[in-house]
Amino acid sequence: MIDDAYTNDLMTCVHCGLCLNACPTYLETGSEADSPRGRIVLMRALHEGRLSPKDEDLRQHIDACLGCRACETACPSAVPYGHLVEVARGRINHEGDRPVSETLGRKALLGTLTHPSRMAAAMTVARRVTDGDVPALALKMLSGDAGAKTQHVALPAKINPPLPPAYTPAVGKKRARVGVLAGCVMRVLYGDTNANTVRVLAANGCEVLVNRRQGCCGALHAHNGALEEARGLARQLIDAFTPMDGLDAIIVNSAGCGSTMKDYETLFADDPSYREKACAFAAKVRDISEFLDDLGWGAPLQPLSSEPLTLTYHDACHLAHGQGVRDAPRALLGLIPGAKLVSLKESEICCGSAGIYNLTEPEMATRLRERKIAHIRATGASIVATGNPGCLSWINSGLAADSENVIRVAHPVTLLAEALCPAPLSE
Repeated sequence: MIDDAYTNDLMTCVHCGLCLNACPTYLETGSEADSPRGRIVLMRALHEGRLSPKDEDLRQHIDACLGCRACETACPSAVPYGHLVEVARGRINHEGDRPVSETLGRKALLGTLTHPSRMAAAMTVARRVTDGDVPALALKMLSGDAGAKTQHVALPAKINPPLPPAYTPAVGKKRARVGVLAGCVMRVLYGDTNANTVRVLAANGCEVLVNRRQGCCGALHAHNGALEEARGLARQLIDAFTPMDGLDAIIVNSAGCGSTMKDYETLFADDPSYREKACAFAAKVRDISEFLDDLGWGAPLQPLSSEPLTLTYHDACHLAHGQGVRDAPRALLGLIPGAKLVSLKESEICCGSAGIYNLTEPEMATRLRERKIAHIRATGASIVATGNPGCLSWINSGLAADSENVIRVAHPVTLLAEALCPAPLSE
């Protein structure tokens, strides 16, 4: 039974404290209740009935968790913290005592961000009324306070561009046949990254398919404890990819999506009708950098600039901690001629974006972004690369607030696509 498994997972924590210095909220507050082991104590008390899901302090400390899973990397006991907090959040959502405005606000926020047409419409309106920034009106909804602080997130130039072609042939000898996840936030805000993903894959000998019927993977819902909704979305995604025969991999360029998709086995552990399909699907999911590094880069590259460039790399939490992918993006960036890759202090500490966290917990999110930007500036890099749309937009928003900023934020695949040598003209 799931209760037995959940109890065992809670008991796995030996409270050694090795997770403390990996936890962004603990580093900022120094509060034990805002550390992974402290939250596990609270989750265990909730599970055993010693705390009520209506307890306001419990809810605040669980809500304050970024879900970055850095504690899992640090943990010697392999505590599956990410799963533990998702289940606890689900119970708080269903049995807790959130204000009605907050409950409705969270549902509206998730429903908008995970439905591309709704998100595109919202962002288009936001651009018209705010000169390119998105005021987080959701914050007012969540708090029920018309005077609540608004959060601003800079918008990219293009909103909701067309999807890449349904089929793109391999350039040269075919080396693999892959499907690509278009995503939700990635599709609406970073459609150029999707296009670059397809271009880079094709340039490296991949036949690329993009299903026009695909939807959300369920990641944002799962991370926020809406597990049934996440399963519903995941089933639809699995079904959309099922007709694509002979795929060697399902490519993802969004760290949060990839982390959840690789963990569909856990999400469907108690669903006999989808467990086998979910496991087979998850086994093919690969981050774009992970896949290209394993495949072996084969396309010619040229410098991004006539002048030498200094790059740095921020580890998206769900890529580094959720998927264990750290070396591949750095190895690929290191292939770009004339580019020097320098290390970033606290690279694996969350930037504060964390799905909808920067909207629901704006104060802590902003503190973490300021910490991240200070480290980025200290590198002297002119470009910071990261593999997740939330990180891209959140870090860029912080940098954009400085009128003298000269640091560009880009997905690694975008830089690789820009560095591709032009195809020779056919005779």
